[in-house]
Amino acid sequence: MSLSHHSPSSDITLRINGTSHSLTIDNRTTLLDVLRERLGLTGTKKGCDHGQCGACTVLVDGERVNSCLMFAVTAEEREIVSIEGVAALSDGGELHPVQRAFLDHDGLQCGYCTPGQICSAIGALGEAGRGWPSHVTEDTATGVADVSALDAREVRERMSGNLCRCGAYNGIVEAVLEAAGAQDTAPAATSGAGGAR
Repeated sequence: MSLSHHSPSSDITLRINGTSHSLTIDNRTTLLDVLRERLGLTGTKKGCDHGQCGACTVLVDGERVNSCLMFAVTAEEREIVSIEGVAALSDGGELHPVQRAFLDHDGLQCGYCTPGQICSAIGALGEAGRGWPSHVTEDTATGVADVSALDAREVRERMSGNLCRCGAYNGIVEAVLEAAGAQDTAPAATSGAGGAR
């Protein structure tokens, strides 16, 4: 006796980087797999595929999510931004300020984690802009005043869900602080590797 395993599929429309995509997908398909395998948006990376490394981070309605843990069907009627659409979030339409800061502060080495780091940083700055506290915020009831109140300790905590095997953490922290307006815009003379987390 053979058992047939049938998985229901759905016809959905996903709005990604300002463009609508009509798809028929297996209900178990993750947003990450739709981005990479169905739409060819390979900037979002598959790292651990278990929500532990942050390489797959995208923005959904402005909030950062691990796309490997999100079923694509749950993202219907929401605004999804992958790394390919991040530049369009800036006023000038060139590089987003976080992208520019990553370049200026050498916040990348091999680059594999960089798309997730950038999306996560944008999401983290949005959270701080709304006053959300982190685990290391002194007064969690009050939260943070605004993004310019962030310091390196806050940035490390807020970015701790994104791992970098190359150890570019110092540059990443400097980049996020610059994008937050919390430090000078001149790149640091040197960016040490590792040990920042």
